[in-house]
Order: sequence, then C-alpha cells, then structure tokens
Amino acid sequence: MDWLQKFMYGRHGPDQLSLGLIVLSLILSVINSFLRGPASVIVMLLCTAGMVLSLWRMFSRNHEKRWAENQKFVAATQPVLRFFRQLHSRWKDRKTYRYYHCPKCRATLRVPRGRGKISIKCPVCKNEFIKKA
Repeated sequence: MDWLQKFMYGRHGPDQLSLGLIVLSLILSVINSFLRGPASVIVMLLCTAGMVLSLWRMFSRNHEKRWAENQKFVAATQPVLRFFRQLHSRWKDRKTYRYYHCPKCRATLRVPRGRGKISIKCPVCKNEFIKKA
C-alpha cells in the first residue's frame, strides 16, 4: 500500500462532488438495467462519463480548481440536504415534540407534546399565541 500513498501524494483525492458523481453513476447504472435499445446506450455513456470524471477529479493535481468546483457543488446541494436533515429530525421527534410556525414571522418553533393548550412565545419576534400541544 506504500505505492498507493506515494502515487496519491499531491493529488486532490475524493470530495463531495466526486462522491456525488459516483453515486449518480451507480443510480444511472441501476436505471440502465431496465432500459433497452438506444436509450440504454445513452444512459451507459452518461454513467461511464460520470465515473471517468470522478476519477479524473480524484487524481488531479490542481487543488485550487477542484476545491472551487467542490464549493459550488456544496453550495448548490446544501438547501436540499438541509431540508432532508430537518425532515429526518422532525420524524425522529414526532412522538415527543410538536412543530408550529409563528403566525407573525413564520419561524419554526418546537414545543413538547402532551401539555394541553399552551401559550407559545416566539423567540424571534416575541409574538405570543395559543396552540394545543
């Protein structure tokens, strides 16, 4: 394994964009197994191009350009990932907490379940409203 460490020295290595390209290529490969004809060839070319591009990025020695490309990718995918993380968190907390939106500023508020009617004070705009928890 020493030869691999020597080979990879000074190279960019894997990052979020490279891993995203690999995952996309694997998804396209699964989709390709259900296709026939010219569509199958096109999807397979896209799959191969994604893998080659990912490997090219990993073995690149131009750190600045690969870092800038990765930053753009992370900035573009962050809102989507944040939405799914928040959805997962809400699903985990569904038995112990209830989520409400402030009617004034639309901030998301989390209150404990099982308290009956409670007065909720928004920490952002200080608006107070009554809801059933």
